[in-house]
Amino acid sequence: MRASARTRVFAVLGDPVRHSLSPAMHNAAFRTLGIDAVFVALRCGPAEVGGVMRALARAGGGGNVTVPGKAAALAALDRAGPVAGATGAANTFWGEGGTLVGDNTDVAGVVEAMLRLGAPAGAWLVAGTGGAARAVAEAARQMGARLAVRSRDPRRARDFLAWVEERGGSVAAPGPADVLVNATPIGLQETDALPFPPDAATGATHALDLVYARGGTPWIRALRAAGVSADDGRAVLLAQGAAAFGQWFPGTPAPREAMQAALRVALD
Repeated sequence: MRASARTRVFAVLGDPVRHSLSPAMHNAAFRTLGIDAVFVALRCGPAEVGGVMRALARAGGGGNVTVPGKAAALAALDRAGPVAGATGAANTFWGEGGTLVGDNTDVAGVVEAMLRLGAPAGAWLVAGTGGAARAVAEAARQMGARLAVRSRDPRRARDFLAWVEERGGSVAAPGPADVLVNATPIGLQETDALPFPPDAATGATHALDLVYARGGTPWIRALRAAGVSADDGRAVLLAQGAAAFGQWFPGTPAPREAMQAALRVALD
């Protein structure tokens, strides 16, 4: 389908964003359903996110927001959905009647990925304290898991755990965790350090990396070699993308098989 003046434009906003497979996934969905729309990746920082979101929504489009703009995206909304309000971060936006609306579909993505992985509702240890980590915290609360955090900044770690408790979540006692979660951008490059030191995996049975890469991230490959049941972020990407699609096109089921096939081609 050729683009025209009537083609709706959707985008993923973030920095870095060149690695994103959201365009491949959503353009496959648009082609499958014959929707006159295109999905692109736009590099922009938190200060630019709100203006770009508003311009896309005003033109009939929408999109997603990734690192580091999810808190800024929430602040830019005229109306936020309940999950965005609960997490303090928005990753999905669209327009309704001239207003900028958004919500958080990352939580649904994490829950689905954890269920697919068979992760227990025990003690989870998350690396990171940003918008992605907040989605993990809300998923842990919904699944009855206790949460601990790993951060290079002790103050951010304390503030994050205080926020978890304020939201009705449970904080895990110091010690080995059942489930490890990487909610940082570490792993986007093959040369990145691992998000957790090797000894953090002691006692862990499951792990989820919100980063995805062809063949799995180095961390996920190392964990699998050590016998840990581990997945990278492709399941989260698919689930949150399907939920976002449902917001942009109410009443139209997302073509998940086509979206998953596009991810498989890019990552396997």
